[in-house]
Amino acid sequence: MEFIVTTVDETYIIGKLIGSLVNSGDIICLIGDLGTGKTHLTKGIAKGLGIEDLITSPTFTIVNEYTGRLKLYHFDVYRVNDPDEIEAIGFDDYIFSDGVSVIEWANYIQELIPPNNLTITIEKVLDLGDNYRKITIKYSDKRYDYIKGIRL
Repeated sequence: MEFIVTTVDETYIIGKLIGSLVNSGDIICLIGDLGTGKTHLTKGIAKGLGIEDLITSPTFTIVNEYTGRLKLYHFDVYRVNDPDEIEAIGFDDYIFSDGVSVIEWANYIQELIPPNNLTITIEKVLDLGDNYRKITIKYSDKRYDYIKGIRL
């Protein structure tokens, strides 16, 4: 499924819908260059989970934890140089827990992520303009079909 968005608000709305649909143990992989909107999408996911905290990118801490309808584990693995580094923080304990894991730059640690996940790629569409993004969502769980019908 694909969306073309032009504002942070549209990215946030997609995230909020996803957050309202996630279940315990879900893993959301975010892939995209710097400045494409991965953290804004995560803010929407958090809101969909009922989290009121300020969501910030855990670039230097690797993971931030928030509590809402479910726990949210927000990873940013941009600065991870070696998969052993992420394993050392107890990565498996997080992703195999009853919380929801959102992993920014998931492609950097792809070998550590179980195959049954929701993968979201965000790309700039410069041919259309500086603010255009294409959000591609790949999933196997039918509950996400609901998102196909949204109008932004």
